[in-house]
Amino acid sequence: MNVKNEETVMSAIETALQSQRKDISFRKEQLKKLRTAILEHEQEIFDALYADFRKPPFETFETEIGTVLNEIKDAVHNIKKWSKVKTARTPLTHLPGKSKIYSDPFGIVLIIAPWNYPFNLLMAPLIGAISAGNCAMVKTAPAAAATSAVVKKILNSIFPDEYVAVFEGGRSINTALLEKEYDYIFFTGGAEVGRVVLEAAAKHLTPCTLELGGKSPCIVADDADLKIAARRIAWGKFLNCGQTCVAPDYLLVSSRVKDKLLDLIIDETKKFYGDDPKSSDHFPRIITDNHFDRISRLLSSGDVIAGGQTDKSERYIAPTILDNVSLDDPVMQEEIFGPVLPVITVDSMDHAISIITARPKPLAMYLFTRNRKTKLKVLKETTCGGGCVNDTLMHFANGHIPFGGVGMSGMGSYHGEAGFRTFSHQKSILEKSNFFDNPFRYAPYSNLGMKILKMFMG
Repeated sequence: MNVKNEETVMSAIETALQSQRKDISFRKEQLKKLRTAILEHEQEIFDALYADFRKPPFETFETEIGTVLNEIKDAVHNIKKWSKVKTARTPLTHLPGKSKIYSDPFGIVLIIAPWNYPFNLLMAPLIGAISAGNCAMVKTAPAAAATSAVVKKILNSIFPDEYVAVFEGGRSINTALLEKEYDYIFFTGGAEVGRVVLEAAAKHLTPCTLELGGKSPCIVADDADLKIAARRIAWGKFLNCGQTCVAPDYLLVSSRVKDKLLDLIIDETKKFYGDDPKSSDHFPRIITDNHFDRISRLLSSGDVIAGGQTDKSERYIAPTILDNVSLDDPVMQEEIFGPVLPVITVDSMDHAISIITARPKPLAMYLFTRNRKTKLKVLKETTCGGGCVNDTLMHFANGHIPFGGVGMSGMGSYHGEAGFRTFSHQKSILEKSNFFDNPFRYAPYSNLGMKILKMFMG
């Protein structure tokens, strides 16, 4: 859809579907239509993600399609329960009466999707918005052009513009969209654009969720199962060629186990992609030339002990491990968003924790340990959006727990019921009875009224 049509679309949204979309059965029907359409276009989604990233079908289903289908299934099953009017406690001073909480849709929501998981990270918030009863305007990611076209095709085939409107294009379209007033904005992307979105939202006092990124640390304790840790770190780091907002961004490990761990990570990476990942059908590519150039410059940090090969003609960067990295090196100054794993040597768990707490709060954090006290210490003394103990990335795929950032890594959360709550206004209503009207609350006030007030509120 061209942005020129936006005002027409918003005008139509104001008058169309308002009563329908609040109906639970209507919402469920729309989600079922979405699920059916995704399944019908599955091969086109595979082809699009391959065109954009050379992403293998298994990885596409695992990280893009499958999680979305699960979210839809969960929402269809639970919308009625999530939408149920909740009864809250009512203070004695408010009796006789009842306190209730209603989940109301915000209205018109704007969803801006990123390029790294261009299908999942558009569809997942859209599921939350539909579940909560909203109309949506969604903006696809231009860098992932093939996937953007398929998303538009799918959504246009099942939803009218006045219910779900799709916009394609670059920054000029983002700018034009953000000039308008919405009831809620949901943005996934980098912190730089996140600031722009937040500034635009502030002009209209529009509530918003920002799903950003950051440098997500991975700690490996001396007591960890190093083989399992190596396999799960290599998988989490090099999935989607490292272009994952919750990928382990840097590794914190002591010299006592570092060499063994790195040898195992190199070993596991070879098992995944062979001796020449460039020829592997299972290793994707960097999304654009600009990102290729940016990541390539980071390879000068520390010492390359594995990988390091690049080919700009294919936007290929090999799975790379950098040892002897310092905190001042370029690779530690920005989110990598590529298949490069810098290693920081620490002398204790306290040292690792101090490095994490000295930096902006990360979107994710990973800890590998078999010691309960170590686990509790790290979880207590650090802050992050979320994470895993003895795994990487998998918390994102659990639709039953909220996903989101904290501080510089974002605000707000979604997935499952958390997504429904994000796109719902919690409307609190006190229903009073006419059976009794407390005379002491009204002027002129009396000493007896004050004593009674203090009995209940003091």
